[in-house]
Amino acid sequence: MAKKYRGKTLKKLPSNGRGECPLCKKTRIKLLYPHRTETNQLIQVCKNCRNK
Repeated sequence: MAKKYRGKTLKKLPSNGRGECPLCKKTRIKLLYPHRTETNQLIQVCKNCRNK
């Protein structure tokens, strides 16, 4: 059975949730995970950087 709503929220994000990760500098990668920096600023990072 197909999953009708898979990825629907990604389509609503700018660039379909993709961009350059501010921590590892990878390009065209999904930025879905919140990360708090040393200056207490919340940024979106990739899956590989979410626990750094």
